Amino acid sequence: MRVLLAYPEMPDTFWAMQHALKIFGKKAMYPPLGLLTVAAMLPDDWELRLVDLNVRPLTDDDLAWADYTFVSAMTVQDQSVRQIIAASKAAGVPVVAGGPLFTHEHHLFPEVDHFILNEAEITLPPFLEDLAAGHPKRLYESTLFADVSETPTPRWDLIDEADYQYAIIQYSRGCPYMCDFCDVTALFGRRPRVKTPEAIIAELEALGDLQKSRFVLFADDNLIGNKKKLKTELLPALIQWRKEKKPAMYFATQVTVNLVDDEEMMQLMLEAGFGYIFIGIETPDETSLLASLKRQNLKRDLLGNIRHLHSQGFIVVGGFIVGFDTDEPTIFQRQIDFIQQSGITLPTVNILKAPPGTELYDRMQAEGRLLERFVFDEYKTNLVPKMDPAVLEKGFGDVLRAVYTPAGMYERIRQFLTDYEPPAVELHVPPPHPRDYLGTLLRSLWHLGIQGPERRYFWRLLGWTLRHKPQVLDLAFTHLIMMHQLRKLYEGYEAAQAPPTSRAAVPEPARLAA
Repeated sequence: MRVLLAYPEMPDTFWAMQHALKIFGKKAMYPPLGLLTVAAMLPDDWELRLVDLNVRPLTDDDLAWADYTFVSAMTVQDQSVRQIIAASKAAGVPVVAGGPLFTHEHHLFPEVDHFILNEAEITLPPFLEDLAAGHPKRLYESTLFADVSETPTPRWDLIDEADYQYAIIQYSRGCPYMCDFCDVTALFGRRPRVKTPEAIIAELEALGDLQKSRFVLFADDNLIGNKKKLKTELLPALIQWRKEKKPAMYFATQVTVNLVDDEEMMQLMLEAGFGYIFIGIETPDETSLLASLKRQNLKRDLLGNIRHLHSQGFIVVGGFIVGFDTDEPTIFQRQIDFIQQSGITLPTVNILKAPPGTELYDRMQAEGRLLERFVFDEYKTNLVPKMDPAVLEKGFGDVLRAVYTPAGMYERIRQFLTDYEPPAVELHVPPPHPRDYLGTLLRSLWHLGIQGPERRYFWRLLGWTLRHKPQVLDLAFTHLIMMHQLRKLYEGYEAAQAPPTSRAAVPEPARLAA
């Protein structure tokens, strides 16, 4: 059996980081972990070929070679996955589909031959058994949750790691919280299930040369969801492994803001090598937090919490939302003020959306407030807001202009570097070889320091960092590349809002901000 594992292209969104990738010299941010894990569950005698459309196009030769096409997709990849399905069907190749997009809305894809929904550890084996017997069904689904301690190590051999900005693994699935706009609990439940420390270390070592500098994302919904096992099992094991093997790895993950309440957990995470952490802050408005069931963010000094995390050695990436039912027109300036004062260099700002599978979706449907089928677009919503839509649209644009253009970025990076203190732990990470960063450095100097409209802020920030925080010059460079990325995203937003006849004349927001 020859199986083509096809991963759809990511559109130009915050998380795709397409503009930053050009400077980093990479093709995609991270490998397709889901498909690589599914590949490890397939029979050993099957021939496998993985095509990540973020790395290279799907060709006629790929389809001519394949007996089946396996696809996995998130909602944001809707357009690309439809193209993969259409090309496969045109070539006479049956399609097997799984992942969050299909788990929520498989009924919208009549062309797909077989659906492997929910968690593949449970629904893939019966499909393989039926396929071997010659009578596979169209739909395989389950209400059960998998024992992730038995999930196999992903098939890293199917990709070229050099194509990606960072590696990716997963320790846990599920989240104990019930934010009404998030589909994590619908997909993976409220009881976080975890892998053993031995399995995680085996996955890290399977990446290859431990002395090769790597940035590894723990793609967990909430790494600290099962605090007891994290504190007593995984983090101590990672710390000991780091002391013994001295791997040149740094880790990133997603957590909730209440990490700041546990000093011991913070110290253990830093010693284990975690630095970048994504936190869903959403809004500084407590009424909106309460209404959306984001209770873990209530009754705390959110701004002080973020700056404290920076002072301990973490780098916070923050998620923000406007358009809650309880939002007042003042929320836009409040969001701008919070983001700027927090020093969060990478804020992802969205208008509230109601994804299928969420409590918010069900409520909007019951109230007759769903506008259309949910297709992820950072600049749009699929629900009728209570706020005047014109006010919401203008306010959202004001927030993006303030925080995504170089003037706002410059002030925020400087605030971050002022607050940030490198963690007082010894990670035993050897310095990278010049070949690992020379290309990025030269491309940065050219695209940002010479050619780009943000060049004025580029040189100002480098000068400020050399005078005040020379020990974190590498972080200044990294965040300057992010300045370029956010500027490009804002330009895309401006172009998308302009009438088609005037888009060519849209002024560059960086020049307006300067």
